[in-house]
Amino acid sequence: MARLPRLCPIGIPQHIIQRGNNRQVCFASEDDFIAYAHWLTEYAQQYQVKVHAWVFMTNHVHLLATPMTEGGISKMMQALGRRYVRYFNYTYQRTGTLWEGRFKSCVISAEEYFFICQRYIELNPVRANMVAHPADYKWSSYRFHAQESLDLQSELWQPHELYLKLSRQQETRAKRYQALFKYHIPEEELGRIRSATHSDMALGNERFKEEIEKLTGRRVTPRKRGRKPSQMD
Repeated sequence: MARLPRLCPIGIPQHIIQRGNNRQVCFASEDDFIAYAHWLTEYAQQYQVKVHAWVFMTNHVHLLATPMTEGGISKMMQALGRRYVRYFNYTYQRTGTLWEGRFKSCVISAEEYFFICQRYIELNPVRANMVAHPADYKWSSYRFHAQESLDLQSELWQPHELYLKLSRQQETRAKRYQALFKYHIPEEELGRIRSATHSDMALGNERFKEEIEKLTGRRVTPRKRGRKPSQMD
């Protein structure tokens, strides 16, 4: 079956997952995280992608980002992937692939799913039982969103307008953001995020999906499964 073309409409956020091949470790030291973050920042700026949220786990990465140019996310991820693989293979004296094929992604309706998806990303270390609270995990964007004064700075962090609209004051904005994490994300919503991302579809209501299809000329929902043929067919 032929692959569908990438969805990358300008100005619409995407959830992105990049996994290690066979779930193998992609980050084996603090220096690895630092290197990946550095090159992600470099290529995000080069290809005009706004990175709103992230989490770097030991064997995969989640990003929430908005492309500001045609194909920006694909160009960013391809350049980053190649650069990091060269570094990783050289550092650990290995050869061959590191990533599990193409990165996975889905476009999301910001009004419906932006904060749900951002929480999904930043809660990843909690769901993996690595930390008790997202603030305890260094390699995610949570601490930037939840800080009550702008002490933490990063060239990578480009907060989304919906986050900025939480309040004009950073302290109030941070407290309102922290309050979002008092509640678990329903399993049904987790399933929708995972399904849309792994199939490169759209995450949102039917109107949003129709708009994306008109904009891109490409279907954004899975085909309905046909009836299994019987032995008599």
